[in-house]
Amino acid sequence: MDQNMKKLYILLILLFTTASLNAAKSISIDLSKQRLYAKENGRVVFSGSISSGNSSHNTPTGRFRILEKDRFHLSTKYPEPHGGAKMYYMHRLTNRGIAIHAGYLPGYPASHGCIRVSTSTAKKLWRWSHTGIKVNVYGHASNFRYVKKRAKKRHLAKKSKLKKRKHYAKKRYNKRKHIAKKAKKRYRRYTKNRRDAYEVVEIYDSW
Repeated sequence: MDQNMKKLYILLILLFTTASLNAAKSISIDLSKQRLYAKENGRVVFSGSISSGNSSHNTPTGRFRILEKDRFHLSTKYPEPHGGAKMYYMHRLTNRGIAIHAGYLPGYPASHGCIRVSTSTAKKLWRWSHTGIKVNVYGHASNFRYVKKRAKKRHLAKKSKLKKRKHYAKKRYNKRKHIAKKAKKRYRRYTKNRRDAYEVVEIYDSW
């Protein structure tokens, strides 16, 4: 009886620890911004750019869990018809082939439905994650270009502001430089006049 109780306690402890681990860590994927966020207790630990499914192969949205991890996974479907495409550091989300894996990031949605991340982000995610972690996929990839446009506008506005600041700072610097130059010239003229005056006095005294 005691042994059975011990086994039960061990099982309960294991269940609670796995549950707490799953609750502590989560992954959020924003398709509109094309970003992945790894979170611990609601705080972002690290993030990275992604390339989700294109218009003909949409990435499904919703709540998922990491079902399986495979470091050297090869696709069984792409390139068609025999497969063999490298999908290293694969984190499977669905049984229909949707996964997070390392891949090429062109800067826009371009995959066949999977969520591509850079190799460095994939390695980080591989070390950090475990099976059972909640993955929340939201947003829409078609909004990405509008988000990008807004970000570009903000960046350009910031750039022009900095340019203006630099321009006015340069103007102020040139003005100060010009004033200093004029003051230097006046001082030289003044010292020269004084020197000339002393010379005149010396000549007069010698007479």
